[in-house]
Amino acid sequence: MGDVPPDPLPDGHRAGEQGFRRASLAIFLAGVAVFAMLYETQVLLPELARSFGISSAASTLAVSGATAGLAVGLLVLGPLSDRRGRTAILHTGLIAATVLAALLVVVPTWPALLVLRVLQGFALAALPAVAVAYLREELHGSVSARAIGLFVSGNAIGGLAGRLLGGLLVGLGGWRAALAGIAVLGIACTVAVRLLLPPSQRFVPVPRDRPVVRQLAGAFTDPVLLGLYGIAALLMGGFVAVYNAATFRLEAQPYALAPAVAGLVFVAYLLGSASSAAAGELAGRVGRRPVVPVAVAVMGGGIVLTLAGPLPLFVVGLCVLTIGFFAAHSVASGWVAVRAAAGARAVGQAAALYSFWYYVGSSVGGTLAGRAWDSAGWPAVVVFTGALAAGALVLSVVLGRTKALQAT
Repeated sequence: MGDVPPDPLPDGHRAGEQGFRRASLAIFLAGVAVFAMLYETQVLLPELARSFGISSAASTLAVSGATAGLAVGLLVLGPLSDRRGRTAILHTGLIAATVLAALLVVVPTWPALLVLRVLQGFALAALPAVAVAYLREELHGSVSARAIGLFVSGNAIGGLAGRLLGGLLVGLGGWRAALAGIAVLGIACTVAVRLLLPPSQRFVPVPRDRPVVRQLAGAFTDPVLLGLYGIAALLMGGFVAVYNAATFRLEAQPYALAPAVAGLVFVAYLLGSASSAAAGELAGRVGRRPVVPVAVAVMGGGIVLTLAGPLPLFVVGLCVLTIGFFAAHSVASGWVAVRAAAGARAVGQAAALYSFWYYVGSSVGGTLAGRAWDSAGWPAVVVFTGALAAGALVLSVVLGRTKALQAT
């Protein structure tokens, strides 16, 4: 199962080389598949609530269950990838996730659907557990930030594809047809990744005499890494909360949009794809510290703008917060890998812990958004998510301005 380097590269694939192009494209397509499947139920939440006779808050568990499973999977697959290699774990996880995606199409009951979603989330953890570490190891340092930005843009496009496809197909054949279409997309991307992804050539396994618990403790002793974990949880909690609740707001009065039309709002993810790549390039030129707080502030401004009544202004608010979120996440996730390496910590472990808190935030924030919507409507959602963005902004400013914490 481990990655055996056939001919180690001295400094990794450079821009323009075939290895760089194949690795970047493969990880990009893996991001498309993973995030299409991870959030495939988000645009279907109102339909699932009606079909299974459950509340809005309960329906959000179809998203939160998968992200919770993913968070747990990261704690297992992150340390495993540091010892056994990156690519085999990624391929196995993608295959398992697509099989579970096909089973979701015929699931008979709500509890069974939730169980499958938790298992699917665990399998999907293979990508965030290994992607950043793989790119940093296999690509030259001058292009790794660019490739990580492209990876995050693939995440954004995957999230968009899953929501658009789901919104279109649910109107044609119900939620089962929507899940079937996304399963087909996942299978196609999984096959492409299997054919394209170069094997690891620069992977060095963590010695087996270093206990996993000690590795975990090491990842929690760096205040910069702790701050980045906090930023991940707060940002993702607010982002998923907004989009979970947005599906209900768009189908309710005064908008009363059909699912296929409501799904078009997720085209905002294209802006997130562009902003993540641009932020990665900018961070490579001016450093990570000034980029993250600006991006978080942009996200917060977008959240406030969604309070506007007219639909066009609401959509603009979603676009602005999406731009800010993906820019901040792209830079912060790459920051974790660089900081861990500078401190002689296991990169895969640190990246997995970042993603763990990222998806803990998603699970908690996404579920609480349903409760906020049920209790007091959209203003309650904005207060909740605005508070999360404010907390992330404070952390990012502290990391950038406190000399004792300045990161690589």
